[in-house]
Amino acid sequence: MSTDKSFHKPLHHGVLKSAGVIAFATFCSRILGFIRDIVIARLFGVYLYAQAFVIAFRIPNLFRDFLGEGAANAAFVPVFSEYLVKHEKEEFWRLANVVLNFLLVILMGVTVLGIIFAPLVVRLIAPGFSADPQKLAATILLTRIIFPYVLLISLAAYCTAMLNSLKTFSIPAFAPCLLNISIIVCAMFFGEGIKGLASGVLIGGVLQLLVQLPILFKKGFHFKNFLRDFKHPASKVIAKLMLPRLFSSGIYQLNNFVDSIFGSFALIVGDGAVAGLYFAYRLIQFPIGIFSNALSQAILPTFSTQALNETKDELRHSFSFGLRITFFVMVPASIAFMVMSEPLILTLFGGGKFDIYSVLITSKILFYYSIGLFAYGAIKIMQSCFFALKDTVTPTKIALLSLITNIIFILMLIYPLKSSGIALATSLSGINSAVVMFFILKKRLKPFDVQPILNSLLKISIASLLMGFTCWLFLRYSDIVLAGQLGRVLRLLLIVFVGIASYIIFCLVLKVDEMRQALNLLRRKSKIPPLSS
Repeated sequence: MSTDKSFHKPLHHGVLKSAGVIAFATFCSRILGFIRDIVIARLFGVYLYAQAFVIAFRIPNLFRDFLGEGAANAAFVPVFSEYLVKHEKEEFWRLANVVLNFLLVILMGVTVLGIIFAPLVVRLIAPGFSADPQKLAATILLTRIIFPYVLLISLAAYCTAMLNSLKTFSIPAFAPCLLNISIIVCAMFFGEGIKGLASGVLIGGVLQLLVQLPILFKKGFHFKNFLRDFKHPASKVIAKLMLPRLFSSGIYQLNNFVDSIFGSFALIVGDGAVAGLYFAYRLIQFPIGIFSNALSQAILPTFSTQALNETKDELRHSFSFGLRITFFVMVPASIAFMVMSEPLILTLFGGGKFDIYSVLITSKILFYYSIGLFAYGAIKIMQSCFFALKDTVTPTKIALLSLITNIIFILMLIYPLKSSGIALATSLSGINSAVVMFFILKKRLKPFDVQPILNSLLKISIASLLMGFTCWLFLRYSDIVLAGQLGRVLRLLLIVFVGIASYIIFCLVLKVDEMRQALNLLRRKSKIPPLSS
């Protein structure tokens, strides 16, 4: 059997090692995030304070993506990576200071305006809340209190971009854990109400920034011409890359807000849809954050360096590698979430104010979100490839297409499926965007051989469907034997084990190259002779 030799290149091993560090850190953060969501769910259910938190926290996250993480991936990392290769370190640090000065001025202005206009913003993104004065007032107050998080988290994202450009991933990757710990502790300390949620977000934002500063200073960063120097040749390049990305991020976030906007109309979709959509989407973000975000973040500097080569041969190999590995993980994750949607929600969130109604609407939403999970993961890798090519315009156009198709699908599906229709619309628009993005990149990177990707995707899909059927059978008959809270936990752990074991077996039977390569990599680390190919 032939295998893709590019997988065995030291460069790709370095990417996987970096992705592994980020993935482990993200796994810790997501586990803490689950605990955070469980605390919030059991304290507030899908009712008033849970819905207020979902909307209030989403607003600063919009600007975080605008000015923080989104800008970092699209503009900072590619340009910083290029400066590390082509320029002296002193020039690199000067550029870092100029970018910081720009960010501080913009972020402080956004924070002040956000606090002032919070009532207007809340009414725009959750118009259905106007029918409930208590819910509207709580959301506006919470939004105002936590809006400085925009400044804190965007500066933390800037530090992350700097460190990632310097190929330092561990500390930035673990920083989000502090936010979740902070919210958990504060929410449990203050109990029901907005004090715990608000203080937890703000303290977490401060901690995420402070934890990265020592290593950044150790790498050589120092404040120079603080809030005075705004001129640098590369600043125009960054601005040129950022502006389309800002628009793209706005469209992406508006796409998320579309879910909340339609979900806020309780008369159409039922009460609690906003919180149900949030909890389900948080679960969907678990594999995306652990794997797709980690891989795309780790591979971006590599893409950026390879894109400087005129032939782009290595970039083609790396892009193919990234997509195949993404499908290898995300396709079975899609199937698993669909099969396990109800027991997963019941086991993780069921209890306290998260009653049976909360479980039913959230599990249905999770099922339909899961359909597009593999597409969400693939989009992350493809966006990194576009960013490395210093093209932020094309992802923006595709994001706009996704927004339009999402709204169309929601209008078609919301009445027959209610809140589940919102989730299905998001999945369908995501799949459509992934397909469009892939064909554009295929043309951009020609000659590009798609056959290895298609062959791999076909085998992975068959193995995943067989795994899903195995898990479904296990769920059907284990329900008779295992009951109660302890039984539900044991049942969930067993189904995860059955799913992983059966997927490995089916992949080996179908000779999925990515499984064999993964096992070979593990054997090399363990000094066990690899499987022959």
